Amino acid sequence: MPVRLELPPDVTPPVVVGCSGGADSLALLALAVDAGLAPIAVHVDHGLRPDSEQEADLVADAAARLGARFDALRVQVAPGANLEARARAARYDALDAARVQHGASAVLVAHTADDQAETVLLNLLRGSGSAGLAGMPARRGRVVRPLLGARRADVRAECARRQLVPVDDPSNDDLAHRRNWIRHEVLPLLERGSGRDLTPVLTRQADVLRAESDFLDAIARAAWPGEAGARARDLAALPDPLARRAVRCWLGPPPPALDEVEAVLGVARGERRAVDLAGGRRVQRSSGVMHAVRTR
Repeated sequence: MPVRLELPPDVTPPVVVGCSGGADSLALLALAVDAGLAPIAVHVDHGLRPDSEQEADLVADAAARLGARFDALRVQVAPGANLEARARAARYDALDAARVQHGASAVLVAHTADDQAETVLLNLLRGSGSAGLAGMPARRGRVVRPLLGARRADVRAECARRQLVPVDDPSNDDLAHRRNWIRHEVLPLLERGSGRDLTPVLTRQADVLRAESDFLDAIARAAWPGEAGARARDLAALPDPLARRAVRCWLGPPPPALDEVEAVLGVARGERRAVDLAGGRRVQRSSGVMHAVRTR
């Protein structure tokens, strides 16, 4: 099927396109050029693989061929626990810095409907609640996912049609990474058992829960905004369902698991002084005020 970008009206040229060199991001870059968005292809090197510089060169070549600008950024991500979450956070920070530097209206990333289905299952395994089961929003702040309604096969066919040669990342087949395990083993098994393509089912569920989640988030933010000077006792006084949602709104992505949310509420209640969370974050209480800080 033809692939089209779904863009909010305030996304105007130029834009930053997060471009790893994979088929999805190369197709997104080409479509952004076609749409007259004057994209800057930004490759973020995490320094985690020895051939990462070659991947940046491939993106630079593709950008030149398509008539797009190119920028290469490097971030430092130390080995250790929650590596994927920390690398993702560093990548989005770098992409947003590139947006500011280039005066771009948005950062476009190439997540597809299949990525959305995998994210829903990932968040189910994390126990992240209804907000996690809502998956990825089509937009969060300046980050826009214009391919979220497209299937991965169609996006990659678009890349092949344009004779763009993507990076072959062997880590995409490593089942030690939970997303790959879901992609290659769990989701196919569920589809064989159910006798149907589950991606449309999971993405429809995400759409419904996203609308409900946005409505409830607005109520939670009004009850406990989590701004500077946010008092722990005000959070602790909320009913548990509202308090959990207020914590998730306050922390933002990646969605915290249920046990992490409960630990944060333990800090608010004075049952513990601090808690370390996935993605290199720490929540602590000082003088009755809640603080969230990055630890790495």
